[in-house]
Amino acid sequence: MKIVYFASLRRQIGVAEEVIDLPGEIDRVDHLIDWLKQRSPAHRAALDACGRVMVAIDQDYARYDQRLAGAAEVALFPPVTGGTK
Repeated sequence: MKIVYFASLRRQIGVAEEVIDLPGEIDRVDHLIDWLKQRSPAHRAALDACGRVMVAIDQDYARYDQRLAGAAEVALFPPVTGGTK
């Protein structure tokens, strides 16, 4: 599965994307995020720092309880804020 990092996540983790083989027990978005936090101190710091990470599975927004079965790509990005008033 390809994991793509955007914005501050990309800068903090130090890579734009990585291809990983997930353990079988990692079957939902929230499990994936918890698992990624254990990959390195940079992953943990980046994913903890931005609060609730936004997620897209195969370019569609996803909930934290969404299953990963059949997904080719998961994109992670910090919460998006609005523009000017």
